[in-house]
This record gives sequence, structure tokens and C-alpha cells, in this order.
Amino acid sequence: MERKVLIETSARHAHITREDLDILFGKGYELTSKKELSQPGQFASNERIKVIGPKGEFPAVSILGPIRSKTQVELSATDARSIGVSAPVKESGDLVGAGACKLVGPKGEIELDDCIIIAKRHIHARPEDAQKYNLTDKQVVAVRVKSDERSLIFDDVIVRVNPEYAFAMHIDTDESNAAGITPGTMGEIL
Repeated sequence: MERKVLIETSARHAHITREDLDILFGKGYELTSKKELSQPGQFASNERIKVIGPKGEFPAVSILGPIRSKTQVELSATDARSIGVSAPVKESGDLVGAGACKLVGPKGEIELDDCIIIAKRHIHARPEDAQKYNLTDKQVVAVRVKSDERSLIFDDVIVRVNPEYAFAMHIDTDESNAAGITPGTMGEIL
């Protein structure tokens, strides 16, 4: 049986805490949804923040909602280098040793240590998806991508199982460009 998974490109973005949202946008401010994302309950907001590193900045980074328990900025390796930030490859939420930056919003700014990561490529799977494809939470797999002249195999893909997920693999823009990913591209879990 082929184990196919939709591959989605996750562009640079931020997740933010209630406390940091209050500082950046004003006390009690609420994120407003611009577009629903493929993962249930997640959305790209209309709100943008400036992310500043030692060598440069991104003036309009999207905040994804809803608010989170930790503020986290996810960049590609190319993005991180371009603003002079040393960012490790980590799973979302693991911010130990993450890169530092300044975040600026319309009402305030904050400097954060342990904030920027390069998200480890991963597959979101519901328990029924995991069972169907013989996958387990935290399992590391490889995914083959066939595309015109840019086919490759992504190793070190972590499987994350949660009943609230939709079945999809997430990679960053560097990885997407390397494989020539376009909307609707499917990968095969090896």
C-alpha cells in the first residue's frame, strides 16, 4: 500500500502569547482571521509584526492564531541567516537554545531570547491516519517527493499524532523550493 501525504509549505510566521500580543498591539487586543489554515482551528491573522535580527529585519511577518503558550517565530534557514540570527532546527514549542530577536508591533516592542527556530519537517496525523499508515507519535520517517527535475527524499521527518490534526506534511520554504513543491503535491511515506 502506498502511503501518500499532502505536502504543504509553511512560510515564515509567528505564534504569540496573550502577554506579548498585549505589548505589541495593546491590552486586550484580539487577532482577526484573514484565512483558515489546513490544520483545524488554526488561522493566518491580518496582524503583522516586524522581526528584527542583528543584520536585518522582516517588516511584516504573519501571526498565526489562536494565541499560544509561548511566543515563537519560525523562519527558514535562509531567512535566519539573512537577518543574522542563529536558529536551530527544532520541533515547534521546543525553544531551548532558540535564536533571539526583537519583535515590533504598532503599540510596542519586545526583545526575546529563545524565540526563533527553523521548524523540523513534520507530519501531522490523527490517530486514525497513524493507524492506517502504521505510524506512531514521534516516529521518524522519510518522505519521497517526485517532481519535474527536482525529485528528492526528505529524511528525518517527525510524525506528530493528535486527534485535532489534519493529515499533512509541513516543510519550510527552503525545503519546498529544493523539491519544486507546488500546491497539491503529494509525498510518499517510506
